[in-house]
Amino acid sequence: MEFSYDDEQNGLREAVSGLLARAYSDSEQRRRVVATDPGFDEKTWSRLAEMGLLGLPFAEADGGMGAGPVEVSIVAEEIGRVLAPEPFVEAVVLAGGLVSDLGTDAQRAEVLGALAEGTLLPAFAHAEVGTRWEPSARAVTATEDGGSWTLTGVKEPVPNGARADLLVVSAVAEGVTRLFLVQGDAAGLTRTGHRNHDGTRSARVEFAGTPAQPLGEGAGDQAAAIEKAQARARVAYGHEALGAMETALTTTAEYLKTRKQFGVPLSKFQALTFRAADMYVSLELARSTVMWATLVVDADGDVVAAADRARLQASRASRHIGKEAIQLHGGIGVTAEYSVGHYTSRLTALDHLLGDGDWALARLSRTVGEHETVDPLRS
Repeated sequence: MEFSYDDEQNGLREAVSGLLARAYSDSEQRRRVVATDPGFDEKTWSRLAEMGLLGLPFAEADGGMGAGPVEVSIVAEEIGRVLAPEPFVEAVVLAGGLVSDLGTDAQRAEVLGALAEGTLLPAFAHAEVGTRWEPSARAVTATEDGGSWTLTGVKEPVPNGARADLLVVSAVAEGVTRLFLVQGDAAGLTRTGHRNHDGTRSARVEFAGTPAQPLGEGAGDQAAAIEKAQARARVAYGHEALGAMETALTTTAEYLKTRKQFGVPLSKFQALTFRAADMYVSLELARSTVMWATLVVDADGDVVAAADRARLQASRASRHIGKEAIQLHGGIGVTAEYSVGHYTSRLTALDHLLGDGDWALARLSRTVGEHETVDPLRS
């Protein structure tokens, strides 16, 4: 399968890499940014908008660039390479993707146009305490009265929920899961933000008779659309993890070449170089699976199943590479002053966003019986 990029895609990668390299030239710069709210650099977010990256996957009629999932994956991978904390996947792929899929013409023009310009930050409020990455809502309910809707309940955690200008909220309405738009300054809305272990931000969001606008038209169940949007986001997160894993591997390999023990570089010890080689194998296995899943998204195939396969492989690789990066750096690897610990923390966070590897494996195992048996002894 062909995984190489064309000239335009390579140009996009170079442009994004150049922008993020200037913004996060070292791990210290990122630590300064995530130390204060909102946990990312608003100026860098605006520069991403100026480059057209925040409108990348949306139709030109909605104010976007009309690009596809391959271009989105390039941006996500470069974000992961430097651990840029800007919420590209959360805002563009997930929240923006839902509006693009389900919104009316007016909603798409208003929300996606402002998102592409960098003047509006949406967030998807879906997770609830006691649930595990399901596409359906349970605890938040929507009530209609005279044509107006209000929401009641709690969503937690909501990535970037305290900073978001607009919330895309899932709620139970008349026995089915539907999506609603809630303005950040709506009455009856309480948001309590907190810092995650990787420096990003999430929030507890409470609705108490909060005014809301239904996303799209009709009263049907939108859980399937949520599951598909989550699957696209899992694939994009897989690319973000690829970027982070590649940097962690490169950093570790350089450390083995320069750090000396008993008067010789660590790279002279065969056991250590074998462990680094195993890290490379894990990275490339994850890369091929995640890139294949991106092509499935591009072809509008079975996105959910492809995303589960990509999540499982990326999860295994990120755990392996993150732990080995710290181990091969020795004591310095676990300190806040050194970068590999931050990369491992982010890889751990990515593994648990929208479903971890064990969750993906359980989902895939339920469909094993649907596949034909392969006899390894027959050619």
